[in-house]
Amino acid sequence: MFEELKPHIAELRKRLTISIISVIVAFLACFAFWEPILAWMSAPLKAALPSGSEIIFTQVQEVFFTAMKVAFFAGLIVALPVIFWQFWLFVAPGLYDNEKKYVIPFVISATLMFLVGASFCYYLVIPLGFEFLIAFGGKLFTALPSIGEYVGFFTKLLVAFGAAFELPVITFFLAKIGLVDDEMLKKYFRHSIVLIFVFAAVVTPPDVISQLLMAFPLIGLYAISIYIAKKINPAVKDNENSDDE
Repeated sequence: MFEELKPHIAELRKRLTISIISVIVAFLACFAFWEPILAWMSAPLKAALPSGSEIIFTQVQEVFFTAMKVAFFAGLIVALPVIFWQFWLFVAPGLYDNEKKYVIPFVISATLMFLVGASFCYYLVIPLGFEFLIAFGGKLFTALPSIGEYVGFFTKLLVAFGAAFELPVITFFLAKIGLVDDEMLKKYFRHSIVLIFVFAAVVTPPDVISQLLMAFPLIGLYAISIYIAKKINPAVKDNENSDDE
């Protein structure tokens, strides 16, 4: 059995190696521009800070490691098309010839949906969430957020939203290879709503507005996924089975 898995393991190692190299190359390129990237990342926080507050660092090495985080995050975004391309090449041997032609649409749509989710988070969720959180204790304390902690929190949110918006793309892929259909998604719709709200509560700031801003789009994306599955791999009805017999 292990001998049979060797080619797959070797192929997986190859695809992971190429993906990692692409991230490293993009990281090195983005490190030269970490300051403007960090300025873009910290803009929502600066806009939410009241007068007299400012962003600080509390440890000598914090700014350097923050620059590393910023460059890595930016490099990961830049390398996304290559990562999605390598993922497709890994699973392509198990697809039919007519399915392999979807590689370009898959790479483009997967990258685009990640950017849409990240943009939705940056321009809507983060400003509202931070304004609420900072204003909540603004009358009692002076806000002096640490840049290192903020960058970690910021990247976590953007990656979570970007990954969540991949749902329609993942559904298309799974429906295309016959693993899901519209009836299956409809059957677990209620369970999915619960999981969506739990996921939103875990990854977003602890305020209702941010959680709803993630949960409602995800529910909408789940509904879109049902429609996609119905078009790509519609469930066979019982009466259709009986007619075939």
